[in-house]
Amino acid sequence: MINARIRSFAFSGIEARPVWVEVQISSGLPAFLIVGLPDKAVGEARERVRASFTSIGLALPAKRIVVNLVPADIPKEGSHFDLPIALALLTAMGVIPFEEVARFSAVGELSLDGSLNPVAGVLSAAIEAASLNLGIICPAAQGEEALCGGDNAVLTPVNLPALINHFNGVQILQPPTFTVAPAPLAGQRPDLADVKGMETGRRALEIAAAGGHSLLLSGPPGAGKSMLAARLPGLLPDLTPQESLEVSRIYSAAGLLTGGKPLRRPPYREPHHSASQPALIGGGAKAKPGEISLADHGVLFLDELPEFSKTALEALRQPLETGRVSIARALAHVTYPARFQLIAAMNPCRCGYLGDASKECRKAPRCGEDYMARLSGPLLDRIDICVAMQPFTPLHYMAETAGEASAPVAARVLAARQRQYKRQDGQKNCEAGLEILEVSSAAQDMAQKVAARFRFSARGYTRMMRVARTIADLACEEAVLVNHVAEAATYRLPSGMKA
Repeated sequence: MINARIRSFAFSGIEARPVWVEVQISSGLPAFLIVGLPDKAVGEARERVRASFTSIGLALPAKRIVVNLVPADIPKEGSHFDLPIALALLTAMGVIPFEEVARFSAVGELSLDGSLNPVAGVLSAAIEAASLNLGIICPAAQGEEALCGGDNAVLTPVNLPALINHFNGVQILQPPTFTVAPAPLAGQRPDLADVKGMETGRRALEIAAAGGHSLLLSGPPGAGKSMLAARLPGLLPDLTPQESLEVSRIYSAAGLLTGGKPLRRPPYREPHHSASQPALIGGGAKAKPGEISLADHGVLFLDELPEFSKTALEALRQPLETGRVSIARALAHVTYPARFQLIAAMNPCRCGYLGDASKECRKAPRCGEDYMARLSGPLLDRIDICVAMQPFTPLHYMAETAGEASAPVAARVLAARQRQYKRQDGQKNCEAGLEILEVSSAAQDMAQKVAARFRFSARGYTRMMRVARTIADLACEEAVLVNHVAEAATYRLPSGMKA
């Protein structure tokens, strides 16, 4: 006989799978068993629940207690089962009424004093609970996160006594509310006004921001590659509601949603070049999201691109095309979104000064050829814009005037994005098909001649036309013209040509 049960969830990637937490209290030798394929964290819930009950003046009955997690063939991982186990026990013991608890699902970790700690995956749990017409109970710190899951009721107690009093009508828990995040103050984000000169790099950065294009910056040390990349997030518009929900679910699954608040701005990730393939792509023992998924609808900046391991770089090829990554393991098969904007920077050779007459490497050109050989042709073919940047002398840099600030550039980027969304039903240019790019016949003829002359692949041709479409959008042109194709062609790497 089942004395009580409540809904909770097991997580697979960003998806939440409904799980029944069943409790049976029967006669026999005192025992507290948890079955249903629990991991160590779930098994340790026995002691956390027992200690939290003791701290609030309750004692478990001296009987045989069995907690069953249904379905039993799905692995149960994480400390978020503490709260549903405690609630099911409280219901079975008659402390709280079953009818009230039955309308809710629950996730949360218990401290020894009965307080609730944040857990990963609340947003996905709230979305699944809404689909089941259930409310959700979660830690107080994650109320805003749960509110994003739908119109279901949300309870956010700070501890077990507050929840018990609420269900018994002694104390009513107030529903959580959204708080307006303060706008970033001027100077908090790196501004393009700090960048002097570098007109080609600034132009490429604006085009990349407007169309969501991948960008490779090549140049000697001190040419300003990292400086430009750090200013890209300030040019991007806020996430749309759909994008915000998707990105927030990934961060929630990874336990990185700061303060339980959904993300409003595009994420910016910059892993070190020593990052492993699982760290970059995702994986590990529990198939956690990697950097490319954490950069979903945002920017992934890879500095010193050739210094990353070859296997990690080659693993980027499929996500760059499909916008998702599938992680297959013996015990898990998980798919994460990965619609990231790749921004990469590299030196022209290992010493960094290939082409610089004053500091020319004695191993040139072999030094540059060996360094570029670290990057495969298929990977380079997936990069929309390639720019070779020239170094500045200190005297030249000091003589330059401050560049255009980020604000007017961001306004042009936003206007270009709005044109794309209207024309392409919410798609950015980096995702659009050739048939909807509205190219003039003269521009089409020129693009075909350029592609034939430099032996572009079909993918390279498509990406060139997408960049040309973005250039036209920035110029507020209805159709792609010859001059737009000409500029886009300069940003491609022709076959056999080295950066």
